Amino acid sequence: MGKNPALRRLAGAGLTVALVVAGVSACSSEGSGSKAAGAAGGSASATPVVFGAAGYRGLVPGMAKDAALTSGALESVAVSLLDGCTDFAYKGGPAPDAARMTAETATEAASKELNAKADALEKSSAAETLPPNASAKEAAEFAERAANAARNSATSAKLIADATVALTQLMAAREARDAAFVTAGRVSFGADGLRELVAPAAARTAEGVGAGSTVDALQQAYGAKGLVQGKGGTFQLAVEGRPGWQYEFTVKDEKVVTVALANRTMKCA
Repeated sequence: MGKNPALRRLAGAGLTVALVVAGVSACSSEGSGSKAAGAAGGSASATPVVFGAAGYRGLVPGMAKDAALTSGALESVAVSLLDGCTDFAYKGGPAPDAARMTAETATEAASKELNAKADALEKSSAAETLPPNASAKEAAEFAERAANAARNSATSAKLIADATVALTQLMAAREARDAAFVTAGRVSFGADGLRELVAPAAARTAEGVGAGSTVDALQQAYGAKGLVQGKGGTFQLAVEGRPGWQYEFTVKDEKVVTVALANRTMKCA
């Protein structure tokens, strides 16, 4: 992601874009007779279901999509296809939003197309110098290429501007997807299996941290275990024994808003 050409162009233009890493919510433990648990797709139980490194509701990190869909923990129809990943709601969660998903597809396609055109034009307009002792023919060819590059400069500037707008719109689409599942949570699959678990609204970690927990409580629970503050108001904690996996606690106004367990090294497609 850090090598994304569009992001490099944004940095060159002096813009700062806050990349929202994962995004959805944390929900409560499922106690006996809990209506919230039932609404989020879990059955009432005397034993709370912990959201943690071992997974959630029988869904485990890296699990194959087919196995997860046959487990009964998820709805069977995808709720987002952004970035090449396939996302599902937990059982009893929101139905697919056709309008949002159509907008996601269109926004992502436009961003890819504009970035590809901008990249191609950048390469064709790359600066070059006339080699020493060039012949008259080489000098004439060089002059023609320089003239073409000058003519392309206005087109290139517009393409880069359009690509920047498209990237911003794509990031907004990601945020809209995340916001749609703040209460219910979601699960995301990539090419190699389950790559992200986003906790439903009332779920809690084994240490009791979830949506609504204060930053002080978060620090007390994980500060001594390697909790670090990242970009965009997200705190991260590496998962012991699971290389590449981390907890992601999104914070706003000094309180935890969402909790996720994710492996950002796993590719979507």
